[in-house]
Amino acid sequence: MTETEQKSPPKLPPGTAVPGAAEALLTERVYAEPPHPYRTPFARDAARILHSRAFRRLAGKTQVFTQLNSDPSKYEPQSDHFRSRLTHTLEVTQIARTLAGTLGLNAELAEALALVHDIGHPPFGHAGEKALDQALQAHGLRFDHNLHALRIVSWFEERYAGFRGLNLTLAVREGIVKHSRDYSAADHPELAEYFLGQFPPLEAQLIDLADEIAYLTADFDDGIDSGILTLEQVRAGVPLFRRFHDAVLQQFPAAAPKLTVNEALKRILNLLVTDLMNEVRVRVAALGATSLEEIRSAPARLAVFTPQVEADRAQAKQFLYDHLYNSPGMEEGHEHAREVVQGLFSALVADPNQLPPDHQAQIATQGLARTVADYLAGMTDSYIEQAWMQCCRR
Repeated sequence: MTETEQKSPPKLPPGTAVPGAAEALLTERVYAEPPHPYRTPFARDAARILHSRAFRRLAGKTQVFTQLNSDPSKYEPQSDHFRSRLTHTLEVTQIARTLAGTLGLNAELAEALALVHDIGHPPFGHAGEKALDQALQAHGLRFDHNLHALRIVSWFEERYAGFRGLNLTLAVREGIVKHSRDYSAADHPELAEYFLGQFPPLEAQLIDLADEIAYLTADFDDGIDSGILTLEQVRAGVPLFRRFHDAVLQQFPAAAPKLTVNEALKRILNLLVTDLMNEVRVRVAALGATSLEEIRSAPARLAVFTPQVEADRAQAKQFLYDHLYNSPGMEEGHEHAREVVQGLFSALVADPNQLPPDHQAQIATQGLARTVADYLAGMTDSYIEQAWMQCCRR
């Protein structure tokens, strides 16, 4: 055995990965298509997502900081360097592909799932999603970005002459629905084809935690850059960060503060990825799983952190909620998002003639409230701001 082979991380049993062959169940599409001569079904899915209009719109959607300044008299952090929903998605994709490839899972499926995982988010980030969900609740409906993403790839995207939507494989559609939560068949009979009584494959399970890893480290970076968080505050409130930052300061005592922060966050990211990888191996081995069916029927999801690292992650995330996401400056932006989303929603429900013709045509089958929500969810931050100014702020 060579030195390289000795150092290679151990792979999971081959049968635990989703097979990518064109004839496999999970590569089936709603509309049959001939196999591509040199691309796998999941590679084709990734390309279809990458080239979709909904994916491109992620560049104009908030991750944490909006690029708009609704009130010039108030300070709102703005920078071309803050993550958008698109750049966040690309970071999640890099992590997910690394995880899947190192574990011997289907990296092309993981890549497709990572690229599509946030495609259903409305403008203004989680504040916009909360506002849209509240607006729909008044009509007996809810907004769920996973289920909206499924609607996007199954219907709203129009790129092919033979069918509506992107005609993605069953594995990718299942992963869109189930990567971050489980749905009951009783509550969602329309999702019956997505194996609701079983856990998703590991490739999908990894996406939720790759997402956690990406935004946890990135939001500390952007939060400190914005000035809302200070280095001293993060050191005092996040033991995980302080531990790595102390090691960086010892190794690079003359480095600029910005570089020491980068080094510490890079090491945190590496810890989280490595811990997740190792714990997946431990749990699959403890289960004795050698097949995808055994992964699906496990007592619990197998993609998790070790208890200590999970505790560190949860504490760091709570710090971000307390001091960044729900900070006074950010709350002003959240309130503005609520005003824009719910104001425009109410205006369009009151006068559906303001909707574009293609959305007006959906009202007969989808209902007015859902149609308006679909229209708003597809907007970028700047577009919904302009529509609100024209419609509601006169």
